[in-house]
Amino acid sequence: MAHERTPNSRFASLVAECRWSSNGEFARAVNRAGTEAGFALKYDESAVSHWLSGTRPMAKYRHVVLEVLTRRLRRPVTAFEAGWSDQPDLWSPTTDTVAGLIDLGSTDMDPSRRGVLGTGLYSVALSVPGWPDHIGRFEKLKADPYARIGRAEVESVIAMTERISELDDQFGGRTARPLAAAFLVNNIAPYLKATATEPVRKAMLSAAADHLYLTGYMAVDERLDSLGQSYYTKALELALAADDHLTYCTTLRGMSVQAVELGHGPAAQRYADAASAASPHAGPRMRAFLAGQQAHALARSGDRPHALAVLHSAEIAMEQAESRAKAHGSYDPASLSYHIAQVTYELGDRETAIRALLHSEKVRPPIYRRARVRHRAMIAEWQLETGRLEEASVTGTSPWTTTRSCSQAGRTSVSAPCSPLRGRTGPTLTFANSSTGPGRSHPSGPLERAPTARTPDRAGLRQHHTLAVAGPRPVDAAQPPPGLRALAELHGVTNEAPS
Repeated sequence: MAHERTPNSRFASLVAECRWSSNGEFARAVNRAGTEAGFALKYDESAVSHWLSGTRPMAKYRHVVLEVLTRRLRRPVTAFEAGWSDQPDLWSPTTDTVAGLIDLGSTDMDPSRRGVLGTGLYSVALSVPGWPDHIGRFEKLKADPYARIGRAEVESVIAMTERISELDDQFGGRTARPLAAAFLVNNIAPYLKATATEPVRKAMLSAAADHLYLTGYMAVDERLDSLGQSYYTKALELALAADDHLTYCTTLRGMSVQAVELGHGPAAQRYADAASAASPHAGPRMRAFLAGQQAHALARSGDRPHALAVLHSAEIAMEQAESRAKAHGSYDPASLSYHIAQVTYELGDRETAIRALLHSEKVRPPIYRRARVRHRAMIAEWQLETGRLEEASVTGTSPWTTTRSCSQAGRTSVSAPCSPLRGRTGPTLTFANSSTGPGRSHPSGPLERAPTARTPDRAGLRQHHTLAVAGPRPVDAAQPPPGLRALAELHGVTNEAPS
């Protein structure tokens, strides 16, 4: 007699809680998530029916379905809760932190395994360690009695991280990230195991956390989001171990930027709020740095009053910071204008967003060539959305002259491995260059905004350890300002192509 399956009541409860319009909608969401993870899934409503009747998805795809449920319900969903495991999921993080770093970096630096990097799936339910709850709880690393480090080794990590950051600015993360991974495995990991005085040990942990943050940023820049999330998580762990408050907050902010780019507004807001809450005594420039992203996340979630209120607080903090001595490369008025552009775009004001981004490019220091290329791509896309085809064509083709200096062997194609446009802005520039030229007609339907064009401004990330510390400034979100001074000024900015 044929074995009869038992209907999966636990999975059925989850599906009912999700309130999909049909099983087909659920299946299509799983297929889209599978694409993120590098799988070409072709599930349909019959597959969901099979799961409801007691069949389990293939083991290698199961985490994709769980992630879709997690995103829909905005809470973690485990295999046990879905009825696909007989025992509750027990998450036991590795006790050997350095071994985890070596595994992570080794995968990234090995050319034969590079194709595996895009198969991970970004998790919106990632548990982030809170600063007040976890200080001092990090297990002390077991020291190697045969190796000892001093301040010189710490300085070497700091210097190497800065050099790799410069390469990232010039050539993009695809070129620089393998170097960062190799340095992590071959140098930083042994340093973390070596014997050191407590001040040197904490300084090394802090330098390593900063290096991991940069490596994660480069992975995200190439749209290897699961890999980037892994680097960010390790950066948080080391920042906690080092009591490095600034790197901890900066990493959380970077995670918020990543979530916004992927369209996960609630997760972006959660990370941005956590970064802000963990920095009650930040100086004005750091407050502006964090509040700008917080406003962007709120706008992405559709919370207009709070987004404008927080953006106003960022403007006030920037005015306070600019009245003091300015640190080169720190969060500046150009970066604030970038966030004004992102917030107003999310709130539906395309014209003000374009003016803000044009203004950002006008006042941005010329050394940030890569950011300028990406932001021009965004301007072109936004101009296209407002029907300004000729302007979009001019703006969209201008980056090619800028990217020529970033190309190797004369290659200027956006798909060239050395191009800084790979990942986030490549598809956008290709689209603008091919479909907005003179004589082309506007597409009949609305354009889907490419998430690859939603790029962060890294100006505020450089030399963030120089940011001053001052008292907190509360934000009254219940009383949003009637208007932002910066926005009023932007309406008077000449709408011209950035130079």
